[in-house]
Amino acid sequence: MFAYQNPLDNIKKFFKSKSPLVYLIYINLGVLILVHLTNVVCWLFEIKNHAGTNANVSLLTYYLSLPADLGQISLRPWTLLTYMFLHENILHFLLNMIVLYFGGRIFLEYLTERKLLSVYILGGIAGALFYIGAFNFFPVFKGSISDSIALGASASVLAILFAIATYVPNYIIVLFIFGRVKLKYLALIIVLVDILSIPLGNAGGHIAHLGGAFWGFLYIILLKQGSNLSFRLKNINFGHLKFKKRKTTYENTYQTGRPLTDEEYNYRRKEKQERIDEILEKIARSGYSSLTKEEKALLFQSSNKNNS
Repeated sequence: MFAYQNPLDNIKKFFKSKSPLVYLIYINLGVLILVHLTNVVCWLFEIKNHAGTNANVSLLTYYLSLPADLGQISLRPWTLLTYMFLHENILHFLLNMIVLYFGGRIFLEYLTERKLLSVYILGGIAGALFYIGAFNFFPVFKGSISDSIALGASASVLAILFAIATYVPNYIIVLFIFGRVKLKYLALIIVLVDILSIPLGNAGGHIAHLGGAFWGFLYIILLKQGSNLSFRLKNINFGHLKFKKRKTTYENTYQTGRPLTDEEYNYRRKEKQERIDEILEKIARSGYSSLTKEEKALLFQSSNKNNS
């Protein structure tokens, strides 16, 4: 018999983990709280709380959101990154984080945490480029370009969702109203809704969504062809989670402590597979002779395990 697991317990366990997915949600939440606290403080002390020509844009939002105008971007280039963690509307934040949580969990069933972080960041940048390109190319946006800004994690979140939908298109999820739906059909519906919604309002947001979705799709297509576009996170600390490479010994070892949890086992397996992929990429670039003794030993061990 299978033991019943309370969904709330699973969520609590997830948020106690050291996954980059958790930290992405925390960063988005932290920025949301900071924006609203700043608004409260400015209101209480009657501090001017807007910048630029749009009085409806708060000071912090102005400096973190992505402008459509190329001249403004040149003055605030960091907004290509900061906008993807910025929310003002709480409902917008909740919807993005719900999709990020469930889409990210599915993503991590098949792909590594480094790939998740790469898809989030690069998907957000792709959404930004689509948004900037559209507002500077299509005549319809000419009159509003100077006051237009983009904010929110939607492009990054959709990049993750479309990446995993491309990787495992027949993965079935259960939606509250629609029941069992394959990821590929959910992705198709999202694209159609965004395209058809462009002239109805929030055109920049829908265009950015399409940019993120396109990047998620392209990332997996290139990955399946052998091109891994993930960041080389060799020495970056992400909270308590370390991406720094560790030396590994390859003799047989026996664990005497507590058994590994499913998350710990899957993490170690993905980490090892990621290392194998890097070794294979190195062989493709420089040949087998370029490998170190450690890399040859790991490759030999992996080959024997697959053949056993």
